[in-house]
Amino acid sequence: MNEEFNEVINSASGTIEVPVTAEDINAFRIYADMLVETNKHMNLTAITDDKGIAMLHFIDSLTLVQYLKSEQERLGREDIRVTDVGTGAGFPGIPLKIMVPGIDLTLMDSLAKRLKFLDEVTAELGLANVRTVHTRAEDAGRNSKFREKFDLAVARAVAPLPVLCEYCLPLVKPGGAFLAMKGHSEDEIKAANHAIIELGATIEKTDEFTLPGTDNSRSVIVVRKLRPTPAKYPRKAGVPSKNPL
Repeated sequence: MNEEFNEVINSASGTIEVPVTAEDINAFRIYADMLVETNKHMNLTAITDDKGIAMLHFIDSLTLVQYLKSEQERLGREDIRVTDVGTGAGFPGIPLKIMVPGIDLTLMDSLAKRLKFLDEVTAELGLANVRTVHTRAEDAGRNSKFREKFDLAVARAVAPLPVLCEYCLPLVKPGGAFLAMKGHSEDEIKAANHAIIELGATIEKTDEFTLPGTDNSRSVIVVRKLRPTPAKYPRKAGVPSKNPL
């Protein structure tokens, strides 16, 4: 990573009010270098330039920091349980762990070789209380080890919102929340209203913004879990995407 990477992180993190230290930037650089090197033989990301990685992976992920800190304050503890569903190359989960180190993080993905890469990243960065789980979200939601065990679930660009809610809300404790990272969200929110109610939740708020220095529209949809999800959800693997609620 060159100096442009540092400049983008420094400037944009200030704009989104998530101050970073030199140690944080060094961790991001190590992660980015590992991402680019591994991407040469494994399809992790289509974004490989310094500025793109800094803005579209790291800064985009860090827009959730305020929500994690708010939940820590609400619960009165730092070790809130967070799961990143369909984590892919580790976004937003690992950048969030770097910036909010107290969280207990579970990275879920259906592809084992991606999780092997993430294990290497967390070991290289010395991140504690991070685990990877090789599973489909539907299977995790039906597993007592994970069902309704998390204070927060997060997901970025995994599926349309009605499908994403069925993937993520069964993992969240009643009282917890699911943070959906989206682009333009108005149509998806309308489409997801039935699913959200059926799964025992409500939309608490939607924050819309533009990534600093770009024209990329972003939304964070905060879906608050009000009551336990009915036992019949999530449906079997593959069903939510083929037949959304």
